[in-house]
Amino acid sequence: MPSGAVWAIFLVPLFSFVVISLILRPFFNHKPKLSGYVTIAAITVSLALSFWLLSDVIKYGQLSVAPIEWVVIGSFKISLGLLVDRLTAVMLVVVCSVSLLVQIYSQGYMDKDPGYPRYFAFMSLFTASMLGLVLASNLLMMYVFWELVGLCSYLLIGFWFHRPAAAAAAKKAFIVTRLGDFGFLLAILFLYLTTGTFDIAALPGALQQALVAGTLTSTGLTLAALGIFSGAVGKSAQFPLHVWLPDAMEGPTPVSALIHAATMVAAGVYLVARTILIFTIPEAEGALTTIAIIGGFTAIFAASMALVMNDIKRVLAYSTISQLGYMMLGLGAGAIAGPAIAISVGIFHLFNHAFFKSLLFLGAGSVNHATGTFDMREMGGLRKHMPWTFAAFLIASLALAGIFPFSGFFSKDQILAQAFDHRAIMFYLAMITVFMTASYTFRVLFMTFGGEYRGAQDHQASHKLHESPLVMLLPMVLLAIMSFVSGWIPVGHFLGGEAHSLAELFWGSEAWMTWLSLMLAGLGILLAYAMYSAKWLAPERIGQTFRHFYVLFARKYWFDELYERVIVVRLLVNTIFRLCHLFDVYVIDGIVNGIAGGTILAGGGARKAQTGQLQWYGLALCLGILAIFVIVLICFLAFA
Repeated sequence: MPSGAVWAIFLVPLFSFVVISLILRPFFNHKPKLSGYVTIAAITVSLALSFWLLSDVIKYGQLSVAPIEWVVIGSFKISLGLLVDRLTAVMLVVVCSVSLLVQIYSQGYMDKDPGYPRYFAFMSLFTASMLGLVLASNLLMMYVFWELVGLCSYLLIGFWFHRPAAAAAAKKAFIVTRLGDFGFLLAILFLYLTTGTFDIAALPGALQQALVAGTLTSTGLTLAALGIFSGAVGKSAQFPLHVWLPDAMEGPTPVSALIHAATMVAAGVYLVARTILIFTIPEAEGALTTIAIIGGFTAIFAASMALVMNDIKRVLAYSTISQLGYMMLGLGAGAIAGPAIAISVGIFHLFNHAFFKSLLFLGAGSVNHATGTFDMREMGGLRKHMPWTFAAFLIASLALAGIFPFSGFFSKDQILAQAFDHRAIMFYLAMITVFMTASYTFRVLFMTFGGEYRGAQDHQASHKLHESPLVMLLPMVLLAIMSFVSGWIPVGHFLGGEAHSLAELFWGSEAWMTWLSLMLAGLGILLAYAMYSAKWLAPERIGQTFRHFYVLFARKYWFDELYERVIVVRLLVNTIFRLCHLFDVYVIDGIVNGIAGGTILAGGGARKAQTGQLQWYGLALCLGILAIFVIVLICFLAFA
């Protein structure tokens, strides 16, 4: 594959952004549909090139793309290079395919929105940024695209900026993720100062040489690895930087689908996978343990909040946080068996998750398109009015719950196996999460599509209960097919992992884990059915029985209050910022104003000496000469 074609994979969507921003919006604003067509055409080209690249990687292995020297100052060089291997090829296909389907869906969802061209311009830039991040061969270039992804998420989450909630959510996402990005930036600088290179492929060897030479300690390497991971924690909304992702639901639903499936949050998992050779250096074992612990804890932590949310998009948001925790657990636990195993289990789940999670969000958008709300308490009975949406949502739900033969079953069980072999405590937490995932997923399904419609009953509302248009249904149908098929594609084996047959999964030495996870998922579905469909159990009664847990989960463990009221207001604003203000007023301003006041005072005193009488000037001159004579005499006697 020519090098120019590889560069074009992310340059074409970038060109689409430029065309829409500089030509279509200013001069063809009366034809907004052109923006959507240009975006779809550009991403279609990128997808075709990505499949071409994938076929070449399958045939020839890693491809070599000559870097372009960007900055040369003596021995200091910064190159723009592309790293094209199996991980890159898989991620490019995921990003382009999901993005393309989301853009097609957006034509129906964003129809008649006054910001239609602006929306597609941002979506083009968002896709281009993620593709550039995936292709980057060095950490500096990756960081540039990393920040562009953050910028695009800010622009799209706050797309309806006239809504205060959307503007606040965009700022929250931008600020919280910057905390993680700061650690990532420090790690990049530290690694360059230690090794003299930004090149991702060269870094592991250079770090090992630095350890042997004594110029790098195990503590320094662990801190650098944790700095990289902090960037992933921010982008992938892992504990404790998880608070931004649920609020990001204020953006258009297709944006949520893209963020949660193939771009923003996937970037964090990809970063850890791409730099896994740094984490697997024996001296960085502490960082690897941290990844597994944070991932396993985040999985069950976020799932607990998903159990009680009533906004369908917020349930899916907490589900994403939980599933990203699974991926981090897979990377952290699998890396003990080897880097290839870690990448295979973590990215295989990312691959499957991209399809069924984007489908769930598009399904939520389809439901909102019909009902005008995201509150599940005002839904119900939609299966009769929206059969295609229901069927697609059901397939995605089964995949998310990990039910055989849907895609989530295959990748989830591989993570569970790695956790059991290497992180036993995390394995038990993950098994509990399996039950919770199935429960909250089918709670959404039964509350939304089961029973009778609970919204407004007037004729106008009833008239709105209709299936979404074909432009929205077609992407959902294709994603539903992928939510079933993707699990059967040997992506994990392609990335270097072990291949497992169905016989091994169900009858091998570790088949008990398969049966246990299926049993727990089935019990979770049964509980949701008993509470929200059959009504054998009253949700209100259970909520009262476990009232303290319900309040704890519903209030999101009070993390928003902790961050906003305690850390931001009391610690930063009322303490640190106030002390800085006092230091500025009484020390900095005091010194400046004191110097100015002293100058004025001295000038005032000197001004009084200017009397205009010659005899006083003569006396002052004589006294000055006398003083100089005395000083010279003293110095002469002292040094004689």
